[in-house]
Amino acid sequence: MKISRRDFIKWSVAAAVALNVEFNLDNVNNVLAAETDPPIIWLQGSGCSGCTISMLNVTNPTTIDNVLLNKISMKYNSTLMTASGDPAMQTLDQSATQYSGQFILVVEGAVPTGANGNYCVIGEVNGTHLTMQQAVLKYGPMAKYVVAAGTCASFGGVSAAGANATGCLSASSILSGKTVNPVVNLPGCPVHPTVLIQTLLDLILTGMPSLDTNKRPTKFFGTKIHSVCERKSAAKVKQPGVYGCYRSIGCLGPSCQNVCASMKWNNGQAWCIGVNHPCIGCSNPNFPTNPLISF
Repeated sequence: MKISRRDFIKWSVAAAVALNVEFNLDNVNNVLAAETDPPIIWLQGSGCSGCTISMLNVTNPTTIDNVLLNKISMKYNSTLMTASGDPAMQTLDQSATQYSGQFILVVEGAVPTGANGNYCVIGEVNGTHLTMQQAVLKYGPMAKYVVAAGTCASFGGVSAAGANATGCLSASSILSGKTVNPVVNLPGCPVHPTVLIQTLLDLILTGMPSLDTNKRPTKFFGTKIHSVCERKSAAKVKQPGVYGCYRSIGCLGPSCQNVCASMKWNNGQAWCIGVNHPCIGCSNPNFPTNPLISF
């Protein structure tokens, strides 16, 4: 049975009253108001779902429950939604059609093009496979904004590394010349949750951010990690696992632009260099290098 968000909230209120459970009507109003916001359609291609998991860990500018209930209207994300099969695919297409020219399309993972795109099938429509490539080509031009979440979606990343038959490409390569606005790249393996959520909120509230030459928001990707690294003045060391600066053993902080040194990860508790490992440059366009670091 398909049930709309509005009907679900009405049912929840009625159930709460019947069970004499405290129910926050302010939250209800916020949820209902979110129906009018530009919705998010989130497609997952060749990747590990790490960027979706990263999003769930957001604490700044707010927590994920507040994001999903009050800030954005997530219409489709195959990892988070309860629907599957035909109902899920119907939700995807109906949402894109209803909000054509208004919704934000988030692409997670690279887009396989080998074997006619059949290395990544996201569902079936009328008994026929719908590949990630077909979905991105269909829904990308319908979206107001397209966001590439993570390095695989932004630049190909791990999914496109080396010689492989999948023919994985970035979202911007697939959609070159086909979108209303430039694809916004949010690289990182995974993308930092604050970078992702704040960019989505910025798109909803103020529109396109300022982008660098790699189509990344300059507010998050304008500073090289080494320039603000807490280890910059520490003694050079010759192996990971000990306190010090890892530049002499191939740390990519001097070339990598990301928020790791300032925002950190795990609710601001840690980051690669903070736990005694060199930066591997996971938000660089050429990530992953082989080897990741050079001793």
